[in-house]
Amino acid sequence: MFWDNVAGVYDLFVNVVNWKTHEKLRQIIAGLIKPGDTVLECACGTGLLSTVIASKCGTLTATDFSEKMLKRAKKNCSAFHNITFRYADITALDFPDSSFDKVVAGNVIHLLDEPLKALDELNRVCKPGGMLIIPTYMNKDRAGKTSEFAATVGKACADFKRQFTTESYKQFFLEAGYTDVQVTLAEGRIPCAVAVMVRKNK
Repeated sequence: MFWDNVAGVYDLFVNVVNWKTHEKLRQIIAGLIKPGDTVLECACGTGLLSTVIASKCGTLTATDFSEKMLKRAKKNCSAFHNITFRYADITALDFPDSSFDKVVAGNVIHLLDEPLKALDELNRVCKPGGMLIIPTYMNKDRAGKTSEFAATVGKACADFKRQFTTESYKQFFLEAGYTDVQVTLAEGRIPCAVAVMVRKNK
């Protein structure tokens, strides 16, 4: 698997290559998590957002589809004792309905064959009135052209199934039935848009 193969060097991308974006992204996420929140994080990777979430919330369940990413995340988050790490498929989550106050899925929607199926699962496990927080890299420029980043990563076998601008990203959630979608952009070398919405009633 591509993500197992890059787990050992992914922190270089997080902390060096795209540090400016990720610094802003962490600030945005920190402002959305409250003390006492029960949080699910899908696609936690090596813990880019896990440490920020754990420092603010009550409990965090951090999941990923890559065992090697999870291993690295556990190491990076060893100072925190309110995190449980679990292997999970974002399109088939093994959690009961309405389990979490906040559900975070970082930089994964654009990689999925079935993003709407994943979104339904994120919505299902979120409590009524709870919040979905979904950051994703913007891989089209303002003119709508595929970014150099998306093209390069695609050649490395991490194919982007969808390419978003901030406008098309917001529209993606509106078309999925969410009526109030707030999108905040974390600027940097590879910008990341954070979509925030209240759980949709079934």
